[in-house]
Amino acid sequence: MFSITIDDELKISLVHESFASTYSELVSTQNEYLSQWLAWPPYCQSEQDFRMFIQRVLHEYADGKSMTCAIIYQDNIVGNCSFNAINHDTKCVEVGYWLSQSQQGKGIMTRVVKKLIDIAFNDYGMEKVQLSAANENLPSRLVAERVGMSLEGIITNHEKVGDRILDHAVYGIHRRK
Repeated sequence: MFSITIDDELKISLVHESFASTYSELVSTQNEYLSQWLAWPPYCQSEQDFRMFIQRVLHEYADGKSMTCAIIYQDNIVGNCSFNAINHDTKCVEVGYWLSQSQQGKGIMTRVVKKLIDIAFNDYGMEKVQLSAANENLPSRLVAERVGMSLEGIITNHEKVGDRILDHAVYGIHRRK
C-alpha cells in the first residue's frame, strides 16, 4: 500500500481492506447527500460491500487499469479519489472522487485533483486527464475549473442516478509540452 502526502494535513493512500468499515460508516450516514450525484451509494453500504469493492479495485490497480485511493484529511478518511480508468493506448486517465459533506469547502478536493493530475502526467506518462461531472453538480465542475481543466462538452443522457437521468459536463487538461 502506498501513501502520498499532498500537504501537512492531506494525503491519499491506496485503498486497503482495513478501510472498509470507515467507508461503510461514512456512506451510511451520508447516503442521501452522496446519492445526489452518484449511482452506487444505495447499493454499497455494508462493510462487506466495501471489502468486495476494495478487492476489485486492487485487482484493477494490479492490472494497470485503475487506481483508487482514500482521501485522508487530518488523519481521518474523508472520501475517495481515483483514476476510474487508465487508458494506456490513448494516454488518458479519467478522474473520479467523492468527499464527505462535512469536509466540503476546505479546498480538499481541489488539492487532491491537482495531485492526481501531477501523478497522471509525471508518474504514469499520460497526455490527458479527464473529469466528468453531472452538468448540475456545480461544486464538482468548479473543482475541474480551479485545477485548470477546460470544458470539452456536455454529454446528454449520460448516467442514471436514482430515478434521474443526468447530463455530464466533460473537462480535460493536456500535458504541457
